[in-house]
Amino acid sequence: MKGIVTRRPNSISIFDDFDKFFESFWKDVPSDATRVRYPSVDIREEKDKFVLEADMPGYNEKDVNVNVENHVLTIESEAQDNREAKGENYLVNERRLCSFRRSFNLPEGVSEDKIKGEFKNGVLVLDIPKSPEKQPKKIAIKIAN
Repeated sequence: MKGIVTRRPNSISIFDDFDKFFESFWKDVPSDATRVRYPSVDIREEKDKFVLEADMPGYNEKDVNVNVENHVLTIESEAQDNREAKGENYLVNERRLCSFRRSFNLPEGVSEDKIKGEFKNGVLVLDIPKSPEKQPKKIAIKIAN
């Protein structure tokens, strides 16, 4: 069985031949070279914190580094896919671990030293707490007569 392909129902298009022509130029190029891979991220704001959720299926906490420097939060991995080295024979191989780096500028008023993370079911969740708001300081002024 040599011909397993991705099924695309209802994808008849006048551009199919055009697409196939250009795809033929890339047939010998590894798929990683033509595709940028990095985790999809959602960031939401809550009353007292920001929450960042990154989809990272196949990765675990040992594969991922999170750090903050100069108000920039960076999530990165140097994980490599070693399935081919194990001699496994795949007919379709679209899921891969690969190195990536994503950076986010943190807003003012974030407690960078209190950021906490959890890795569960292939999702990295970072709680980024807001700093308590500084109240304006009142200064008593004495008026001299």
